[in-house]
Amino acid sequence: MASPKLVSAIDESGAVLCVYDRDAKADSWKAVPPQKTTRGYAKAVLDVFLPAGYPHTVTPDYTPYQIYDSLQAFSSTIAGLLSSRAVLQGFGVGDSSSSATGAVLLTVLQESTGRLATILFAHRFGQAIEPECKRYRFLADLLNDSALVLDVLSPLLPGHPRVLALCGTGVLRALCGVSAGAAKASLSAHFARNGNLAELNAKDGSQETVISLLGMLAGSLFVRAVSSNAAVWAWMAVLVAAHLATNYAAVRAVRMRSLNRQRAELVLTHYVHTGRVLNPAQAAARERILTWRSPGVSFASSFPRSYEITAEDLRRHRDDQYVVTTQRRQQWYNVASKQWKRTVELFMKEGATPRDTLEAWFKGLRLCGLDGRSQERGEKTISTTMMKGETDEELLSDEFWRALASAGWDLDAGALETGAAVRIRVE
Repeated sequence: MASPKLVSAIDESGAVLCVYDRDAKADSWKAVPPQKTTRGYAKAVLDVFLPAGYPHTVTPDYTPYQIYDSLQAFSSTIAGLLSSRAVLQGFGVGDSSSSATGAVLLTVLQESTGRLATILFAHRFGQAIEPECKRYRFLADLLNDSALVLDVLSPLLPGHPRVLALCGTGVLRALCGVSAGAAKASLSAHFARNGNLAELNAKDGSQETVISLLGMLAGSLFVRAVSSNAAVWAWMAVLVAAHLATNYAAVRAVRMRSLNRQRAELVLTHYVHTGRVLNPAQAAARERILTWRSPGVSFASSFPRSYEITAEDLRRHRDDQYVVTTQRRQQWYNVASKQWKRTVELFMKEGATPRDTLEAWFKGLRLCGLDGRSQERGEKTISTTMMKGETDEELLSDEFWRALASAGWDLDAGALETGAAVRIRVE
C-alpha cells in the first residue's frame, strides 16, 4: 500500500487546521498551515465564543436562540443600569440625612427576603422547571423586568413602602435566578450533541460577558443622557418591551425533543385527526409559552383514602366516584376517571418507565376527550364518541411509537411529571 502524500488535521466541523506534506527525499513530514483569509480571521474570533465544531456539535435551534438571547441580554443590561441608579437613590445616595448603616441594613433585609424566596420557590416548583423549561425561562425574564420596574418606582415612594418595594425586588430577582438558572441548564443539555455540555456552558458564559460589557458601555452613555422621570419611564418601557420580545422569540425558537404535557397533547391530537405525527419543530411552532393550561389529567400523589390498596383494587374498582381501568404492558399504571368532574388521575406503579408514563398520559387524554380548549384554537374537539371503534391498543400501537421515534422524539425522557414521582407498590 502506497504511503499517503498529504495528511490533514481537521476539527469536529471538518475544517482543515493544518496540512502535513511528506518530503519523500528526506522521509519526513512538513507542516503547512492553511493560508489566513478574512473569513479565517473572523472564524478564529467566533471560535472563542462558540462551541468547538460549531455548528455540527449543537442542535439546529442553538443559533437562533443564541442570537435572540444576546439581543435580550443587551437591552436588559441597559435597563438594569437605569434601575441600579434608582436603587442607589432609594438607599439614600445623595441624601445628607441618610446613613451608611441604614443602607447596609436595608441591603441585608433585601438579601434575606430574596434568599428565603429562593428556598421556597425551589421547593415548590423545582421539579416542574425541567419539563417546562421554555415556560420558566420566559417567566424568569418577566420576574426580572418586574423587579426593574419596581426599582425605578422605589425612589418615588415614602419610607416604609420604599422598604417593601426594595424587598419585593429582592424576592423577584431571587425567583428569576432560580428559574433562569435551572431552565438554562435544561436548555444547554438539549443544545449539546457531542457530550460538550460543559464547554457549551463555558462558551455561553463568554458570550454573556461580551454582551454585558457592550451593554454597560452603551448604558453608561445612556444613563447620562436620561435623567428626568418622564424620560426614564419612557425608555424603561421601550427597553422592557424589547427585552421581553427578544426573549420570547428566543424561547419560541427552541425545539425540545422531550414530550411534556403540552407537546404530548399536541402530538396525540394531530395524530388522531391526520394519522401523522408532528416532529419537534412542528410542535414547537404550535406550542404556547405561558397561556397553556394542563387538561384534566394529573398524576395522583396518593391513592384515595377510602380505598384499600389491594391487588384487586388496582385491577378493577368501581363505585360512584371512580372508574379504574387496567392497562396492558404488564399493568404498569392505572387510570382513574372522576366522571362528574371530567378529570382523570393516573396511578403509576413501582417500576414504571418513562414510556409507561407517556402511555398513561395518552390514555388519560383520551378519557378526557383530549382537550376541550382545542375549540379555542379553531380545531375540532376530539371526543370519546369520535374515536368510537378505535381501541387504545389500536391507537397506541407499535406503529404509533415507531412514528414518534422516527419523528425525532426522545421517548426515554421523563418530562410529564411536574411534581414528586409517586409510585404505587402492590405487595
